Amino acid sequence: MPDLQVIDQLLGRYQLVSDQVDKTELRIILSALNQQIALHDAGAVVEFGCYVGTTSLFMRRLLDRHGSVHDFHVYDSFEGLPEKSDYDLSPAGAQFVAGELSVSRKDFLMQFKKAGLRPPVVHKGWFSELTSDEIPQDIIFAYLDGDYYESIHDSLRLITPKLARGWAIIVDDYANEALPGAARAVNEWIRGRAVDLRVEASLAIIHDKTS
Repeated sequence: MPDLQVIDQLLGRYQLVSDQVDKTELRIILSALNQQIALHDAGAVVEFGCYVGTTSLFMRRLLDRHGSVHDFHVYDSFEGLPEKSDYDLSPAGAQFVAGELSVSRKDFLMQFKKAGLRPPVVHKGWFSELTSDEIPQDIIFAYLDGDYYESIHDSLRLITPKLARGWAIIVDDYANEALPGAARAVNEWIRGRAVDLRVEASLAIIHDKTS
């Protein structure tokens, strides 16, 4: 079965467990992950900002469909949104306040239990407090959904020394005027780096151009 057909089959079969991502964005995320799985027999997949687990569940389903042995790690404070920095201020984003989108680690893991799926390795904590030891080596794919400047900045800082050659990164809300900090953090990070960046929906899809 062609790869995109597999992805569409997954999206058609399973329901979303939150409204924080739609199927158009999920298809983009899964297509990029699918490409990385095809290119890399080993390596790690990471997600920063998992909320209740919609993207995590679909990423696991795709990994399982491939019989993948790639390590899968997710990171979240499980305390909702942090405070905004000045870089995150936007009249369009007034609804985003500290503590919003809070969900417990237990509830996240329950989604995997209900779905009959093996959970990823879960790391609880603010991204600014995570250490290098908590980040796996040889990251081939990273999905960053930290919403705010500091969260995206910290995610990129943590994964940069652990990226495998030929990596791909997707950053949510890059083209979301309500969350301008995400784009600022990405634009600062790519400056001077050999990368290819394109935008689809609200997502920035970034690929390593050194390989």
